[in-house]
Amino acid sequence: MTLSDDQLSRYARHIVLKEIGGTGQTRLLASTVALVGAGGIGSPAIQYLAAAGVGTLIVIDDDRVDLSNLQRQTLYATADQGAPKTAAAAAAVARLNPDVTVIERRRRLDAANAAALIAGADVIIDGSDNFATRLAAADAALAQRIPLVSAAIGQFEGQLAVFRGWETDKPCYRCLVGADPDRAEASCAEQGVMGAMTGMMGSLAALEAIRAIVPFGTDPAGSLLLVDTLDFRFRTLRLPKDPGCPACGHGPAS
Repeated sequence: MTLSDDQLSRYARHIVLKEIGGTGQTRLLASTVALVGAGGIGSPAIQYLAAAGVGTLIVIDDDRVDLSNLQRQTLYATADQGAPKTAAAAAAVARLNPDVTVIERRRRLDAANAAALIAGADVIIDGSDNFATRLAAADAALAQRIPLVSAAIGQFEGQLAVFRGWETDKPCYRCLVGADPDRAEASCAEQGVMGAMTGMMGSLAALEAIRAIVPFGTDPAGSLLLVDTLDFRFRTLRLPKDPGCPACGHGPAS
């Protein structure tokens, strides 16, 4: 692929980075990222991936834009209320960057359809809002050997990790969380969430998706980033591979 004059101008700030360059930008334009959820995490991630010139975005979400979303989901506008999030996201991306194609998959991802919904992706960003969906996305990513960027937020806190559990020294998502899909969870509607937190974590998720496509810096797989904005603190913890993990270790199959 040869970059056009317009693309050379649009992506100039990437191209001058020695870690990206023209070759890296060409790779981004040829890549596909699947986003599980187009809400708090997915909304800013879609914006930055589209701006970066990631050529194809698979947006997986069965929800519609609600007025209460707009406090944090900056991809959408007041006029988008009631529209499917996938359609509103596709329209926003079309306004932002004509180089990017959005594939709408207006479905709720689950264990039965996850493999089909993420098919063709080079990287997956999971910003879903329930544990069962996160497990289904993680299992499908592991089975297809697709790097998984997992991000979550709550109130003033966030966490982010990259998983490549098929590698001998890297954990999978189940190494971190176990396998209980029925664990109790509180929603943003119940607990609240600082809107800017979603922007921060979604942008970091987009950064890690780009890093997975055009490797640069330190490999984040095997680490967990914890963000606490009440205490203005960022911590990184090591995530060891669980040798007894039923998904990527030697434990019994789940």
